[in-house]
Amino acid sequence: MELRQLEHFVAVAEERHFTRAADLLQISQSGLSASIRALEAELGTSLFIRSTRRVELTAAGQALLADSLRTLASAAAAQNAVAAVRGLVRGRLTVGAEPCLGSVDVAAELGQFRTANLGVEVRLRFAGSVELLDSVATGRTDVALVVATGSTPPGVQLRPLSRQKMVVLCHRDHPFATRTEVDLESLQTETLVGFQSGWGAQVLARRAFAAAGFDYRAAMEVNDVHPLLDLLGYNLGVAVVPASFGLKRPETLIAIPLPADVPEWVVAVAVADEPSPAATAFLAQLSEDDSDQAASSVASSSPDSVISAA
Repeated sequence: MELRQLEHFVAVAEERHFTRAADLLQISQSGLSASIRALEAELGTSLFIRSTRRVELTAAGQALLADSLRTLASAAAAQNAVAAVRGLVRGRLTVGAEPCLGSVDVAAELGQFRTANLGVEVRLRFAGSVELLDSVATGRTDVALVVATGSTPPGVQLRPLSRQKMVVLCHRDHPFATRTEVDLESLQTETLVGFQSGWGAQVLARRAFAAAGFDYRAAMEVNDVHPLLDLLGYNLGVAVVPASFGLKRPETLIAIPLPADVPEWVVAVAVADEPSPAATAFLAQLSEDDSDQAASSVASSSPDSVISAA
């Protein structure tokens, strides 16, 4: 069994499609299929259930996937450690991020990092914070910019970057628009617009509602901030979101404070307990940028406090 075969297997397992996996790996589909067949022959079992549209993991494939991810992560860590001894930052940096965090310019950070570390291949994927935390724990993601949701998997540490209040965001014609505060009980009869399960705002809203003694149920669910703002712009409901979302459509939407005991939106960077050299370099960059932001925040007396990275 070769590392190359495990890379091929993981690509097919994650893409659930041979053609997409071959494109990602930049090899021919016939070469990828031959590699998987050789691996299955060596193991004496099928790893995938193949169909015309997609492939699914067999029980044996599911068992192999977790160990394959760990093996590939360990091999990459060994290669990077040797490069680090030579004073080089090399390898691959996979960054995950929940969109519209409100305090981190992901594109700018990645651009700065790649300019300073030409030997590192940078990859980026967007997802909800819960999924991203799990991907750091399993080694699929090196660094993730997430919302602290109150639960962190073993082997993963969070370094806070910033915090802000959660608010009720609604159309300026909504009855809430004249209030100075909205209590959670008032939201029970409202049509809620929210994010899908595992996204930061959804997790925080569920926690707040549960503490108040009732369930959080969004009638309309999205996976990006812009569709949410569009729905609110047509006065189709209200949303529980971080205050920064209200700055995106001030001409049509208004943010109303929630009670002080509602959990705050805390943006953090998630990383494994033993990060790779590339991840360590990216963390150092974030820490430096965060220190500059903190100094600027103090000077301007911004209402949103920025926390220096631990």
